[in-house]
Amino acid sequence: MERFFKYALPLLITIVAVMQFYQVVMRYIFELPVMGLDEMVVYPTLWLYVLGSVNASREDTQIKANVLDVFLKTAKSRLIVRVIADFMSIIVSSWLTYWAWDYFKYANRIWKESPTLYIPTFWAECSLFIGLVLMTMYCGYHFFKNIRQLFAPPQLAKEL
Repeated sequence: MERFFKYALPLLITIVAVMQFYQVVMRYIFELPVMGLDEMVVYPTLWLYVLGSVNASREDTQIKANVLDVFLKTAKSRLIVRVIADFMSIIVSSWLTYWAWDYFKYANRIWKESPTLYIPTFWAECSLFIGLVLMTMYCGYHFFKNIRQLFAPPQLAKEL
């Protein structure tokens, strides 16, 4: 999975940057607006955002407000807070995934198209559901990893 993100994320951000650069050059230098480019840039942009979030969940590097870590003295107490936070992350991401599933079914049933180029918007809209499923799975992985570390014998916990 790491290899996928290593190539997919830079490719997506390059595509978005090139498309935006092309649009700016055409519109402001040559004064020729490119019709439909705004519709096309939505697809790699949404996938970039969602896959970037999935990658942050995979690496467990999301932005966190670890205020309690300042006050907690032991590693075990910090790990307990981490387990509670991971459990809450699973609850919230599961709830969001449930709503994204409803939206995914709706988008598949309606099969909307973009107004100018008639590109099916489903391919951009499905990114939310797919991303939330993956984020929920990674939250579960980190939760069980931290639970295992919490209940592991002290010598084994150091190795984990």
